[in-house]
Amino acid sequence: MTPSDTLPPCSILLLAGGQGQRMGGRDKGLIEWRGEPLIQHLHRLTRPLTDDLIISCNRNQDRYAPLADRLVQDDESGFPGPYAGIRAGIAVARHAYLLVMPCDQPLLDLALLNALRRKAVEHPGQPVMVREGDQWEPLLCCIPTVHAPVFEQHWQQGQRSPRRTMAELGAVALQCDDGDPRLANLNTPDLLSAVER
Repeated sequence: MTPSDTLPPCSILLLAGGQGQRMGGRDKGLIEWRGEPLIQHLHRLTRPLTDDLIISCNRNQDRYAPLADRLVQDDESGFPGPYAGIRAGIAVARHAYLLVMPCDQPLLDLALLNALRRKAVEHPGQPVMVREGDQWEPLLCCIPTVHAPVFEQHWQQGQRSPRRTMAELGAVALQCDDGDPRLANLNTPDLLSAVER
């Protein structure tokens, strides 16, 4: 039995709905890295963990659909940001927890994801966010899906910061070392090339 088997079922949301501004407007999830699209690396990591794999994407749905149990997209045009993707994902998630991660962190590993899930179980009702050194990483989190109405309410009130909403819900930190290589955010061509080497 693996540590994953002892944790309650979770839904998983891969965020691939951004504008990719620092990538020249390209769809980040489909950018090739080490011979395959970025999204494929996270798909391989997360697919065994859930029967409810959700991808937030706003274009190229035909490319993403085979990798997901369902797709969600923003209901506003103009790429309103990751809060929109989390809001859409948590609204349809089928399990008690939603594990969220961005598509441009392909070095994440099972130990980190299971640590997030375990911490969420240890703090019932509270979201868990990764904190790298002193820096919160709100797009790498585990959220109890019972809070879907709060995310919707905050969205309607104009909130666009996932970190603020989770802080209001009493978020706890999963502490990681500053510079933890698993948290490398490959969101520019230079970073992609550097880590590939």
